[in-house]
Amino acid sequence: MNLERTPPPDPYTLLPAVPAFQLTSNDLVDGGPLDKRHVLEFDNISPHLAWSGFPPETKSFAVTDFDPDAPTPSGWWHWMLVDLPPSVTELKRNAGQSDQTLPSPAYHIKCDNSVWAYAGSAPPPGDYPHTYYFAVHALDTDKLEIDRDTSAACSGLYMTFHTIARAVMTSTWSAPA
Repeated sequence: MNLERTPPPDPYTLLPAVPAFQLTSNDLVDGGPLDKRHVLEFDNISPHLAWSGFPPETKSFAVTDFDPDAPTPSGWWHWMLVDLPPSVTELKRNAGQSDQTLPSPAYHIKCDNSVWAYAGSAPPPGDYPHTYYFAVHALDTDKLEIDRDTSAACSGLYMTFHTIARAVMTSTWSAPA
């Protein structure tokens, strides 16, 4: 792979501006490298996430992990869950294992790895470091009118039209050659 490239922009700067709120993690350091346990070829477990300071009119949350550095024009969705109730403000480590590990009525959208679960980072070996955008989206609806087979890109569009605030953390990973 060509290691010389122009990094893509922060994908959320390309969307309508919304207020930010606080996102923290016991597993991620904002801007730091991912721990191997969150990488596909190792443990492949979703990180702990906790959030606060979102608007009081929030009716649900969506949680995503997106890699704009993937060698495709559309990036790569590693994780997407929707319809998380507003009373839920934390996901434990490995909550992304399946729909059964999520609080009801939340469910996973099929990510670009074709699984309905968290799919950890997996850049091509020897490629440049990829940035992973873990985001919690505060939504103005309690239910997105999509189903679990809706593509991640289409689901992201629906989320954008209902997002009233967003919290984001980034992490990086590169696979050795």
